Order: sequence, then structure tokens, then C-alpha cells
Amino acid sequence: MMKFRSIAVLLGVFALASCNQDGVQDITGVVPAAKIRFFNFALNAPQVNFFANDTKMTAVLSSAGTEVSTGVAYGAVGAGGYYSGVTPGSYQFSARISDTSVKNVTISKVTQNIDAGKTYSYYTSGLYDPVARMADGFVVEDPYLTTFDDSQAYVRFVNAIYNSSPMTMYAKNTVTGVEVPIGSTVAYKSAGAFTPLPNGIYDLSTRVAGSSTNAIARTGVQFSFGRIYTITARGDITITSTTATNRPFLDNTANR
Repeated sequence: MMKFRSIAVLLGVFALASCNQDGVQDITGVVPAAKIRFFNFALNAPQVNFFANDTKMTAVLSSAGTEVSTGVAYGAVGAGGYYSGVTPGSYQFSARISDTSVKNVTISKVTQNIDAGKTYSYYTSGLYDPVARMADGFVVEDPYLTTFDDSQAYVRFVNAIYNSSPMTMYAKNTVTGVEVPIGSTVAYKSAGAFTPLPNGIYDLSTRVAGSSTNAIARTGVQFSFGRIYTITARGDITITSTTATNRPFLDNTANR
């Protein structure tokens, strides 16, 4: 059995979840004042581990506790979707190949200042170049809500599709039929605002400005009250197949 765990052990970088089959290892100590999590959304990218400077933040360990050559695959989030703690400051975050044949070759890197009390997400993105072994990447803040109504779910939209036009995401309640925009138009490498929604099941879609045609659609997504969600568009916007790995897709990951 493989286990996703953070193996960051230097002072100032700690995991924030207990160790389980797909969680991060619980490292005791003072919890750092900021948090970040990691997504591998670069098309055709190899499996990677994520780093903050030279501190490894994600890895896959065997049941015996030995690191293996697999990492975070395309379309997946590191450490089972949990955040990892990091001391505020300036970092070069990077995604590095986990396979032992080219281990630790950096395919994506972003320099980002991390502020105390804030939460972030780092995405590999773009189209992976297997010759240059390079992809794109970006970091967005996952802002805390200043006011929070536990009777509502909160949803936002992130655009990680490099060849898409700016898009607005819509959520249609499958019971009431009411459809609302989730924030405003979001360009590549950007995030929209968190929008409150009643508890329920929703059909999601994105559209470019001035169009009534869905660019991407996903049905039957449950949003529960008291929870916060990020829906991220990934893939290749030109693919029309409904089964291709690189088709445009709306990923649903809970922030809380």
C-alpha cells in the first residue's frame, strides 16, 4: 500500500493533517503561520514531487516508509488534497520529476511571497514539453472569508487551461433549476471570488463572454453547507472527446 505524505522536516515547514492512506504526515511542533497545497495540472506532465525552495513538500512512501519513484500524477493534488504549513517569506516553489531515471529535474517553478495568516495553491499548468522538460505554473491565494455563513456552501473558479479564453463558471441547482454565475470572468492563471450557494447538487458549466454555449460542463456536483470548494478548469480546451485524458475538465477540490 502506498501512502501520500509530506516529508518536509526542516524547521518552518510542517504538514497539517494526520497520517492516513491519502493524507499528510502529522509532524509535531509549532504550526507555521501560512499554508499551501499543490496541483499537477500541466498537460502530459510526468509524476512530480513538490518543493518549497529545497524542502520536499510531497512524496509517496511505501508502507515501510521508503520513498518510491511515483509522485503526484497529472490531474491530482499532492498530499491527498491537504494543505501544508510554511513559514511566511519568499519561496521558489517547484515541481520536480519523481521518476528515478531523471529524478528531481524541475519542470515548473514559481517564486511567490507567502504572507502570515494566508493560504495558497500552486498549480503546474500549460503544456508539458518532454524535450525541454518544462511546463508552466502559477500560485493563487485561497483567501479566508471575512464573514462565513455556515448555512451556505462557498465556491470559486480557477482557470488553469492555458489555451482557453477567459471564462465565467455557472452553477445550476438540479432541483430548483436556478442558475447563478460563480464570481466573474476568470482568465488563465487566475482565480475568481468565493460565491455562496445553498446546500444542494449542481450542474456546472463555463462560458466565454458573449456566448451561451458551454465550453466545459460537469453534472451532479454536491456542495454541502459549511464547506468551501475550488472548481478548477484543466485540460485542452480544443478537445471535444468526452473520454480523452486531456479533455477540458472541471476539478472539484474542497478547501475546507
